[in-house]
Amino acid sequence: MSFPDDCRVLSIQSSVVSGYVGNKSATFPLQILGFDVSTVNSVQFSNHTGYKVFKGQVLNADDMSCLYEGLKLNKIHHFTHLLTGYIGSKSFLEKVGEIVKDLRKQNPNLTYVCDPVMGDNGKMYVPQELLEVYQKVMIPIADIITPNQFEAELLTEMKIGTESDAWKAMQILHDMGPKTVVISSSDLGSEGTIVALASSIKNGCKEQYRINMPYIPQVFVGTGDLFAACLLAWIQKDKNLKVALEKTVSIVQAVIQRTVGHALSLAGTGNKPTPEQMELRLIQSKADIEDPKILFDAVPV
Repeated sequence: MSFPDDCRVLSIQSSVVSGYVGNKSATFPLQILGFDVSTVNSVQFSNHTGYKVFKGQVLNADDMSCLYEGLKLNKIHHFTHLLTGYIGSKSFLEKVGEIVKDLRKQNPNLTYVCDPVMGDNGKMYVPQELLEVYQKVMIPIADIITPNQFEAELLTEMKIGTESDAWKAMQILHDMGPKTVVISSSDLGSEGTIVALASSIKNGCKEQYRINMPYIPQVFVGTGDLFAACLLAWIQKDKNLKVALEKTVSIVQAVIQRTVGHALSLAGTGNKPTPEQMELRLIQSKADIEDPKILFDAVPV
């Protein structure tokens, strides 16, 4: 196994003061897996938007430009990886596209992992105008993308009703640019399961995997951000898509199971857990993140 002695990640996504979503969900796993992480918070809120109230600030394109300029003027914009997640404005996303290209001048081998956070369960929670920026600017320059099923449908403009549809959509996404495409969650499995699908093209050869996970009827926030961060880390460390997918899914499931157990014990029998009780038990899952027990097999397709 190769260890990331000098891997530096620039992570651009949302952040919260309390709880675990966006950069708060991605930074801790990356750091304990040996990565140096620098963060830009596209938004900074008091808590995630699933609570009754949230307050905070939204960065605009000029803010992003200003922060990046500071890094550049000090010549501290050397990164091996870029990770992007929730970005809420078109101009900000376009600015990040420019920064990716500029970072590649500094390091042509930069790995860009793009989690195109746009929505879930058939609903978009970013402005519609971001979709075109993802399609035309971000996806073509990404190395690895981690959409959920709904985001893959948006990006490819095709309905995914079967696993066969999913593989076709993933090929469309490959044709747009990324060498590795992972649908982080889908409802394409049998009842009671969620399916993740991964496809990678290297030197003209394609490898594809399916991995099943149990469906847990609770609302989780921050799991997609955790998934993308862990996938980045394990692909870098193991250089093996199958193993990286297995470790990533096993970590996310371990965190989810610990979170649900804790939330239900706090809520009491018959009560629905509150958003606060359902915050990811990320810190308590440190051992699972560092040395995941593989409980889910990625099956070659």
